[in-house]
Amino acid sequence: MSQDSSNYEIILSPQARRALNSLPLNIQQRIDAKILALAENPRPPGVKALQGVRGLLRLRVGEYRVIYRVEDTRLLVIVVQVGHRRNIYRRR
Repeated sequence: MSQDSSNYEIILSPQARRALNSLPLNIQQRIDAKILALAENPRPPGVKALQGVRGLLRLRVGEYRVIYRVEDTRLLVIVVQVGHRRNIYRRR
């Protein structure tokens, strides 16, 4: 069995943490599971680059979106923003 040292560390921005904590518990749990899975595979199937903003990726979780950046050299995933699809892109 291989070590977990190749897994990425996940960091949530204060804004992303506040947004996640403000959601209903069942939605928080679904999004949290998807974010934690990024530690093993930061670019899972279905993830797309955010248009117009270099280096940001978008992960769909039902009606919600997780916007994040991957730093491969540091094995780091930085979650920038979490929110409903109708609101998430307005602040970019």
